[in-house]
Amino acid sequence: MASPSVELQTLIFDALVADADVGALVGDRIYDGVPEEPTFPYLSFGPSDWSEENADCITARREAVQIDCWTRDSRRLWKVKEIADAVYAALHLYEGAMPTHALAQMEVTRVQVMPDPDGETAHAVVTVEARVEVN
Repeated sequence: MASPSVELQTLIFDALVADADVGALVGDRIYDGVPEEPTFPYLSFGPSDWSEENADCITARREAVQIDCWTRDSRRLWKVKEIADAVYAALHLYEGAMPTHALAQMEVTRVQVMPDPDGETAHAVVTVEARVEVN
């Protein structure tokens, strides 16, 4: 059986790559496994988790996926906020198709912006939650 988590991450990745506003801000720098010396700005997949959310005759899960946005502009936050807003617009209430499982609902539930302790980097965390029906 195909992994619902892998299918969801692929769906999110494809939605981000296809979005013109995200592309204008980060290009093709959307990583699952950041290169050793990445070019800024970029997006990366962070932690994810899921829990069962079954209903009558439906096997489902609620899965949370973290998308990290990274910029380097003397710790100024405006650019990373712009990227986080573009990620939000691309993913909130997105209705895409998964090959094996069914996306019932996807929404962005939280966006957090902060300076990184390195003194140069700004970081935004975009939390995406999805209800996936497992087939």
